[in-house]
Amino acid sequence: MKIAFHGAARTVTGSKHLITLKNGKKILLDCGMFQGMGHETDSLNRDFGFDPQEITYMVLSHAHIDHSGLIPRLVKLGYRGDIFCTPATRDLAEILLLDSAEIQRDDAKFTNKKMAREGLPFVEPLYSVDDAKLSIDRLKPTGYNTWTHIDKDIQLMFTDAGHIVGAASVHLRITENGKTEQISFSGDIGRYNDAILKSPEVFPQADYILIESTYGSTLHADAAPADAELLRHIRETCMEKRGKLIIPAFSVGRTQELLYALNNAQLAGKLPRVDIFVDSPLSTEATAVTKAHPEVFNSEVANILKKDDDPFDFPGLHYIKTVDESKALNFRQEPCVIISASGMAEAGRVKHHIANNIDNARNTILIVGYCEPQSLGGKLMRGAKEVSIYGTRFHVNAAVGVIRSMSAHGDYEDLSQWLACQHPKDVKKLFLVHGEYDVQQIFREWLIKKGFLDIEIPERHYETGLA
Repeated sequence: MKIAFHGAARTVTGSKHLITLKNGKKILLDCGMFQGMGHETDSLNRDFGFDPQEITYMVLSHAHIDHSGLIPRLVKLGYRGDIFCTPATRDLAEILLLDSAEIQRDDAKFTNKKMAREGLPFVEPLYSVDDAKLSIDRLKPTGYNTWTHIDKDIQLMFTDAGHIVGAASVHLRITENGKTEQISFSGDIGRYNDAILKSPEVFPQADYILIESTYGSTLHADAAPADAELLRHIRETCMEKRGKLIIPAFSVGRTQELLYALNNAQLAGKLPRVDIFVDSPLSTEATAVTKAHPEVFNSEVANILKKDDDPFDFPGLHYIKTVDESKALNFRQEPCVIISASGMAEAGRVKHHIANNIDNARNTILIVGYCEPQSLGGKLMRGAKEVSIYGTRFHVNAAVGVIRSMSAHGDYEDLSQWLACQHPKDVKKLFLVHGEYDVQQIFREWLIKKGFLDIEIPERHYETGLA
């Protein structure tokens, strides 16, 4: 048995890990899109590093695009098997993959206008809406905490990862030559004090573990409480400076966390009277999916539901539906909060909002999640004084705020707690994935102190045998 790492290897996005059995069967864990990698992004997303037609099974840990976004391309290039995921992941993946396909189409159309003017070759989308629909038909919902035979020699079980609605850690029991070994893949691990979701679950002893390491050198508790920081930025920007607070937020997970925090503030009488706009059709759909899966909510949300039938809605909240409504926000003079995707500010309506508000010192751009260093959000986080948006250079006159404690990813203590159910000496090898290399090196030293003996940090396309 071998395993190869074709994405999220010494980087955070593009999750793809391929297990090859001695009998030739191949299991793909995730098929994510690279994001925020600058000029390399497109070429990285076109080169899998393996032949999709050779994949036997695919397992999806959760619906975020950096884990699911290349599934339609996988199907387009010949994958014909099932894609195992949880029921909520299936619901989220449907809206996310269709949205991604529409973005591919629209971006290609926009780019090709420029190419035509310059006499250059046209670009092709990674996949079409029809490709996305075909891939959605292959999603096979599978519940948590039950071992399921997907093959006579392969069993699959999901455990709740607590990251977003439907997120799972993946566990495979594979039998070869009469010997069964377990490979566990963390997916993305949530936080044990998450405001909305249940905590990550324990899992049976594994022989090999793939663990994400996004915040492997960070302790979220070091940062100020997210809810208080959010309200501070609203007061300072909207009430004192009379400006606009622009918040790039992932449609799945982060937007719902923001709405939940604002709803709680309103219930407590702490939310200033200001209009708050969610300008992302995808966020609207994702919020509806979240509401449809209360089984993933923690006990605190369950208690709030007893007195508030919608913990993601409150007076002053408005959902923007049309492009014209979105454009109208550019001409609005009154203070407001605009929550819009994408979270790294690399695509979507938020990019237009930043372009239209970045030169005004009354406004604030508030980063509330991880951003790849080369993404627009990453550049703003690092204090760039000038940025390029749609080919135009903008001076950064608006304030840039960062809330580091608002993360759906666990910090190194959360990651360690996820591993706490394991006997370190019984883990033959632990692989660090989904993280930046400098962070992974720090996390590796931390895990060595926890007793794990053999820890690798694979590069992209690295393949190794599993004894």
